[in-house]
Amino acid sequence: MRRHFTAIAPLATLAGSWGIMGLLADEPKSAEHHHATAEMDACMKACARCAKECESCFTHCTNLVAEGKKEHLRTLRTCNDCGDMCAMAGKLVARGGPFMNAMCEACAKACDGCGAECAKSPHDEHMTRCADACKDCAKACREMVKANAG
Repeated sequence: MRRHFTAIAPLATLAGSWGIMGLLADEPKSAEHHHATAEMDACMKACARCAKECESCFTHCTNLVAEGKKEHLRTLRTCNDCGDMCAMAGKLVARGGPFMNAMCEACAKACDGCGAECAKSPHDEHMTRCADACKDCAKACREMVKANAG
């Protein structure tokens, strides 16, 4: 609670005669306390797992490219972007952000692309785990968006 107060205290000082504190007081309670659905929980977990696997695969592909295997450069880049998008999607879902559906739609598309790229190397353990995590994350994101649309 103290952290909340210290974050608001400077705003209250700046608000002064602008009446900003009145606007904050009128904010709907639903914005303060969202309730996660089962789909949101599944999406957050899938996003966290996918971000982890993408980071691991990114490091793996970096090493492969350093060894001269340039064909892994695209996978390296897709894993880097996809991991970042999964992490952001998970954060927005965790706080019930107003753009969580849009981010999860984009995350699902990124996972489709990254998963397809990693699936091109089925013999590689890192890439197989990443492809599987991407597939699961895309599915969880789409189910969350569908459940929370409207």
